[in-house]
Amino acid sequence: MSTTLATSPAARDLAEVTRIRLTDPDAIRRAAAARPKFDPAGLARPLFILAADHPARGAVAAGGNATAMGDRHELLARCVEALSRPGVDGFLGTPDLVEDLTLLGALDGKLVLGSMNRGGIPGASFELDDRFTCYDARGIEEGGLDGGKVLLRVDPADPGTAETLSGTAAAVNELAERRLLALIEPFKSVREGGRVRNILEPDAQIWVNNIASALGRTSAYTWLKVPVVPEMERMMASTTMPTLLLGGEGGGDPEAMYASWQQALRIEHVRGLIIGRTMLFPADGDVAGAVDTAVSLLGQES
Repeated sequence: MSTTLATSPAARDLAEVTRIRLTDPDAIRRAAAARPKFDPAGLARPLFILAADHPARGAVAAGGNATAMGDRHELLARCVEALSRPGVDGFLGTPDLVEDLTLLGALDGKLVLGSMNRGGIPGASFELDDRFTCYDARGIEEGGLDGGKVLLRVDPADPGTAETLSGTAAAVNELAERRLLALIEPFKSVREGGRVRNILEPDAQIWVNNIASALGRTSAYTWLKVPVVPEMERMMASTTMPTLLLGGEGGGDPEAMYASWQQALRIEHVRGLIIGRTMLFPADGDVAGAVDTAVSLLGQES
């Protein structure tokens, strides 16, 4: 059965979240300070992190539905269900979602990463000048988060890429100064017919992984978030950074998708999965089942 707001444990609490935002906004800060934090010992095992930072840049499609992630109440309900499953270690999101989920208690004990640059709106002329419009390193530290995530799309033909590279290097520096994780999601990209397309091929990913790994004055706290591409072992030989695998929009063959993740997870420095839409909006509507299947690929108890 599809997860819906009406059947979610979050349903009764969402009205309270709005009331708190209206009458006591400082409660968000207090809840963040009181939130039980992730045990760093958990970094020794493969990780499963739920991602839901897509809506901030207008990317609300999932599973073939153009507006699937556009209903915030439904999205929160699905996030709460996914985060409650055994083996789910963390969450990646923008401040609005992180704060809602903190008030709901869904992030207790989780590794939480703040999404930083969401200004590259799909289809905009400035898309690859991907500005830092969400978290900054100060906000991540003050919110008690464990690190930040940066989307880095590199198109040699688009001058906006230069500002994104510079902004990413600055973010890496500011996070490292605070000993916070910097998760970079790099792609080689091209603009075709006014739309940006990421090149999901091994040579392209090798090229951009090397660019991403060298950003900032230190790489000590840098991790990568990469797609599954052909020749994964050859592609992953391009970096020594701890690396998480991303999912995608979903809507394809789930069995083939899971098989590709399982094979890639055999590579030693692939340290887990950071998946969003394919878990939150699976074709059969079974959020718990999708999450449990993905967690099982890591060898964790599901």
